[in-house]
Amino acid sequence: MTADTFSTRLPGARAREDDQARAARQAEGHPSVSPGDIAVGVIIGRTSEHFDFFTYGIASAIVFPQVFFPFADPLTGTLYAFAIFALAFIVRPFGTALFMRVQKHWGRGAKLTAALFLLGTATAGIAFLPVHETLGAHAIILLALFRCLQGIAWGGSWDGLPSLLALNAPVRRRGWYAMLGQLSAPIGFFAAGALFLYLYTRLEPADFLGWGWRFPFFVAFAINVVGLFARLRLVMDNEFSRLLEERELRPIGTLEMIRTQGRHIVTGAFASLASYALFHLVTLFPLSWLVLQHQRTVSQVLSIQLVGAAIALGAMLYSGHLANRIGRRHTLGLVAVLIGAFALASPWLLSGGAMRQDVFILLGFVLLGLSYGQSSGTATAHFLPACRYTGAALTADLAWLVGAAFAPLVALGVSDRYGLGGISVYLLSGAACTLAALAANRSARQRAA
Repeated sequence: MTADTFSTRLPGARAREDDQARAARQAEGHPSVSPGDIAVGVIIGRTSEHFDFFTYGIASAIVFPQVFFPFADPLTGTLYAFAIFALAFIVRPFGTALFMRVQKHWGRGAKLTAALFLLGTATAGIAFLPVHETLGAHAIILLALFRCLQGIAWGGSWDGLPSLLALNAPVRRRGWYAMLGQLSAPIGFFAAGALFLYLYTRLEPADFLGWGWRFPFFVAFAINVVGLFARLRLVMDNEFSRLLEERELRPIGTLEMIRTQGRHIVTGAFASLASYALFHLVTLFPLSWLVLQHQRTVSQVLSIQLVGAAIALGAMLYSGHLANRIGRRHTLGLVAVLIGAFALASPWLLSGGAMRQDVFILLGFVLLGLSYGQSSGTATAHFLPACRYTGAALTADLAWLVGAAFAPLVALGVSDRYGLGGISVYLLSGAACTLAALAANRSARQRAA
């Protein structure tokens, strides 16, 4: 595929062409796949991934420091656990590139099956993994290996349905449909957090650290199996397959994408950086910091975070309506400014009593819902349809790596050494990157016009 293939067309022109093509298919008698059908597939598939994602994340904050790093003090053990947590995001782009080649040679079904089989194997491996007391340093090495395999599998599990949803949605409601796939994040966190909270409060501490923490990983494995068959049923359906091919949602070489669309990948990733920077600072960081500082218990933090996840779900739904009214770009820009203001207040909120700490968590989840709800659609809006399949995957990989991979590690380490002001700097930098990327996108659109 040559660079000429990626000739630039205005988003508005592409949208009109999309609507005209959809009308032509219906006039010719072709069955039409509704955006709602696609949205169901996106939510099912990504919820299983987010449950797996948060199962590991929560365990990194409250379990792994004790069972895999008992030789270190609690803070250092948590930092070690968060360092291994970041490995999945580092290797994820390699997984994307690897499984794109698998799809080219053996098809979308083989790719998805192999990726989710690898994810299930890695997750089950963690569930059965002996702890440091039994296996010594080899337990840590195996944990890191399984975490890398999870990251490679996440890169390979991209099925193109979010891109298909964005292209197939009505033009005036694309903000709403772009949000639907993102609902999987608060749903996944709520399910994983509720399961950990139940086990933590119902089991004796020795039982929880001995075997109770493994149960969510078994559940994650089972959910992955269900998610695999649900997604395969969709992506292998003749009508879905036809629509994916018709929309040119097929893999493109990673090097070719970087060479011809590298600018869009970078600006797309940075346009959603405020959201990704906030992602772990309201989920994993409070769960580690407040407990390590002996200010709150695990059950207290998880309980308020479950309320926050429910609120984030509502905020995401509202973001869809807001984006339809003022546009996705303006929505992300507005929320980035609010995240900047939230960043300035964060040290004061976290250093206060329980009420202020709860406000930090709940307000953070509101902002996360508003921003994350539109981060996916905005990140890929400037790709041509033929580039959206690979471009969306690489953009998400870069956003997770730059914005979220090291967030709990950096926030915890910096806060311990320099105080909570480090969180303000981290979130402010993310908000600034989002605003700069949105401004760059706007300038590019004006030049193209």
